[in-house]
Amino acid sequence: QVHLVESGGGLAQAGGSLRLSCAASGRTFSSYCMAWFRQAPGKEREFVAAMRWNGGVTNYADSVKGRFTISRDNAKNTVYLQMNSLKPEDTAVYYCAADVRPITDYAAYWGQGTQVTVSS
Repeated sequence: QVHLVESGGGLAQAGGSLRLSCAASGRTFSSYCMAWFRQAPGKEREFVAAMRWNGGVTNYADSVKGRFTISRDNAKNTVYLQMNSLKPEDTAVYYCAADVRPITDYAAYWGQGTQVTVSS
């Protein structure tokens, strides 16, 4: 069982930056693949970024490639999403996810979400 809590969301201007954090419970955090998803109003949830358990493999949605960076600190049981060059279309609720298997569009565990709003 993994419990995930996101933080770091808020309001940013276009072109600005935010860093999201996701704190995970459980002693086996380092065994889990971690990911970020987002859901904008009236839209379906979409994949943003994912990282394998050892941090060796990362994947990004085309819409965020080159602007967002996923990272993890296994000693702190935390995964991060650094978001640079933010755009109004990045406005969404961002969710942290975890699974023992590589994550593409499904994960076993989810956080409650944190709101990111980007103004133009």
